[in-house]
Amino acid sequence: YTLTDDEGVESDFELIGTVELEGVTYYALVPYTEDENAEIDEYIVLRGEKDENGEDVLVSIEDDEEFDRVADIFDDEFADVDFEEAADEE
Repeated sequence: YTLTDDEGVESDFELIGTVELEGVTYYALVPYTEDENAEIDEYIVLRGEKDENGEDVLVSIEDDEEFDRVADIFDDEFADVDFEEAADEE
């Protein structure tokens, strides 16, 4: 996934998981790197929405309660995941 920030800077990310909650799909992503030895210790969480053209887009979660609820779900799912081992398996 190539994401563009508020300043127009593009960065590549890799999808590591999705969660559906109350009819909304949330995405967990990590920065993409070709370095197999790179340590991945953080991920971002974005909400899936449709834009005015009906295209799928990922947006930041502005509501703190919504973000905390979704982040807790991802944290529980990823608690036992070794991201480096999972990347080696791909």
